[in-house]
Amino acid sequence: MRCPGCDATENRVVDTRTSREGRAVRRRRECAVCEMRFTTYEYIEVRPVQVLKRDGSAEEFDRDKLLRSLKIACAKRPVSAARMERIADDIAEMLARTSGVEVASARIGELVMDALRPLDRVAYVRYASVYRNFQDIGEFQEFVDELTIRQKRELEARNQVELPLGPATT
Repeated sequence: MRCPGCDATENRVVDTRTSREGRAVRRRRECAVCEMRFTTYEYIEVRPVQVLKRDGSAEEFDRDKLLRSLKIACAKRPVSAARMERIADDIAEMLARTSGVEVASARIGELVMDALRPLDRVAYVRYASVYRNFQDIGEFQEFVDELTIRQKRELEARNQVELPLGPATT
């Protein structure tokens, strides 16, 4: 590892810790020549996942592109940057573990929407409006209506009281 201060290759590890929920190792190093301290990170190199786009083309999965789309959907919403990072990490990890070498962009879109739905309704609708590529206001209104009905059902299900099956015993 080259020192960013003097470009020397002689350095020692001062401290080692896990980082990013165990997905990386953070090392503090000290240069043996200029005594500058700097930080390095180690990540597991994963096989590249190819994203199959709607138009038939393919491109390598880019976690940063996913994170940018999350940031756009969550702009001016009460969703922390750390939460968005965690969503991007979780999706990237899931794709690396289960997808093999190719995954449809539609699958990634569904994973993002599944993560945003319980987190923030506005961010979810923003992302869905781009992902689903609504052609007119009617399609968008149908989507919002379905979302409202689903949310109402979930709320009713949570507020139901379980009734006893047999006669009450006292």
